[in-house]
Amino acid sequence: MTPPAGDAPFHVLFLCTGNSARSLLAEAILARLGGARFRASSAGSHPKDAPHPMTLEVLGELGYDTAGLRSKSWEEFAAPGAVPVDLVVTVCDDAAGEACPIWPGHPLQVHWGMPDPAAAEGSEEEIRGVFAATHDRLAARLLELVRIDPARLDREALGQRLEALGRR
Repeated sequence: MTPPAGDAPFHVLFLCTGNSARSLLAEAILARLGGARFRASSAGSHPKDAPHPMTLEVLGELGYDTAGLRSKSWEEFAAPGAVPVDLVVTVCDDAAGEACPIWPGHPLQVHWGMPDPAAAEGSEEEIRGVFAATHDRLAARLLELVRIDPARLDREALGQRLEALGRR
């Protein structure tokens, strides 16, 4: 992986199996926090038909624009002609253990596993709380990510910093 050329944003792809909750939350958060320096995308190895309704509800309550969020396959990002990805972040254990496509450009890959809020049980308010907590945990990691200048670190140092973020 080499840093994007010129003023190209650092493209981060968040992966999860269903691309309905964690990875979409991360995409929305980085799109907001990263400004023009980062490009956020998300995908799944076996994407759901649509985002989990609570994902969209929690993001909407927090003022995110959810109009463009959709569940999509990681094949979109591995296909010939796809926008190059600089960093792949798996956010669930299932996606971390799966055989990933061969990514054009050989991006850095890190794992930030966390429980799936879509599997939460309880009342609607309890489930909303799990989604909100997942948002907050991802937002804390992504706030740290945007404070890093990927162009100033070599691949190994960047990978170590990003892996450390995943242990928080």
